[in-house]
Amino acid sequence: MRANFRMQRLYITSPLGAGLVHEASAEQFNYLANVLRLEAEAELLVFNGRDGEWLARVTYPTRKKIALVAVEQVRPQPEASDLSYLFAPLKVGRLDYLVQKAVEMGAGRLVPVMTQHVQGRIGSVEKIEANVIEAAEQCGILSIPTVAAPRKLAEVLADWDGSRRLIFCDEGDAGQNPLPILSRITERKIALLVGPEGGFSEEERRMLRALPFVTAIPLGPRILRADTAAVAAMAVLQAAIGDWK
Repeated sequence: MRANFRMQRLYITSPLGAGLVHEASAEQFNYLANVLRLEAEAELLVFNGRDGEWLARVTYPTRKKIALVAVEQVRPQPEASDLSYLFAPLKVGRLDYLVQKAVEMGAGRLVPVMTQHVQGRIGSVEKIEANVIEAAEQCGILSIPTVAAPRKLAEVLADWDGSRRLIFCDEGDAGQNPLPILSRITERKIALLVGPEGGFSEEERRMLRALPFVTAIPLGPRILRADTAAVAAMAVLQAAIGDWK
């Protein structure tokens, strides 16, 4: 069932079921009462990443409190995406964009990796998680991707589950077309790795290419910015072997 984009959507943490009540936080109260100016009996959509999407009704137990009463489920909870997305942190602003697009494109797990040429940093995992939730609210997504703590690329690879195919975008690859390479992948468990603005180092490229669970792909004849490459790679992967196919 497709999302209803005509109604406001709100992520909450409370369980959802017919008649269950969620008391809005101070931040949610300000958003619902002062930004959206919702009155008593107004309706919106709520989700918690576990119980599907529900139609909820606004009530005001007091002038300074809002309670949301779940009325009926409008969409069931889908199976969470198994696609892992590994990325080198970018500078502020572009990192926000990258995270939002990864969520929109179907990533189920976001894994920041620190590479030799990385130029950005992760100041707060909580900030990324908030960005993930905002993207999910705006795009009708019901399953909230998880966010891992940042780790060095070598450490992530050392602990890797070899049954999950890791596809990395290699700007040094001599080819231009990733589709023939992707068409040969048979594993169902997939991860995508996109490097930093400065690209992977030669040492990292050799390390990745030496691993049996890694597949390198090119992204065409043009030089792409890291955030653009992320969107392009996700689109190609989803179309070739992901949930677009």
